[in-house]
Amino acid sequence: MNEEITFILDAAQEGMDAALSHLEKAFVKIRAGKASPAMLSGVMVDYYGSQTPLSQVANINTPDARTLSVQPWEKNMLQEIEKAIMNANLGFNPMNNGDFVIINVPPLTEERRRDLVKQAKAEGEDAKVGVRNARQDAKKEIRDLDISEDLQKNAEVDLQELTDTYIKKIDNHLTIKEAEIMKV
Repeated sequence: MNEEITFILDAAQEGMDAALSHLEKAFVKIRAGKASPAMLSGVMVDYYGSQTPLSQVANINTPDARTLSVQPWEKNMLQEIEKAIMNANLGFNPMNNGDFVIINVPPLTEERRRDLVKQAKAEGEDAKVGVRNARQDAKKEIRDLDISEDLQKNAEVDLQELTDTYIKKIDNHLTIKEAEIMKV
């Protein structure tokens, strides 16, 4: 195969990999019934005037499947952490016991599960759009090459097979996440 075509296909695959890894990160933030420190990964705390990720000012643990405990490295950060968790609008009600911020993760209602599945499907669609955009860019680059029509057609077929593979991977991830969310 032409070296330029190989380069274009590799670049397209990198773009598709990026879309897939973004989907995996997004799925980690969608909670599926049990407590996970990743649920608080988007929480930013006001740490002496600058917005800092919660994981950089405290330890986050899961003592059991329904509880998160946040232990700040500085005691005077307890109120700031509590406020940041409330402001993150995650649906949690943090409690401060003087040493830790404790968060009881409520069991998911059927309605909330359906909302989370919708959210997961939206993330899956975004990932598919990313894959299709990578395909579209690669297709344009292939058409701009000065090569024979046969080579061009073969490259586009290879590109479509790559795209189909990644769409299938995204669908598999979505199916697994959906089952995880709906499991009571």
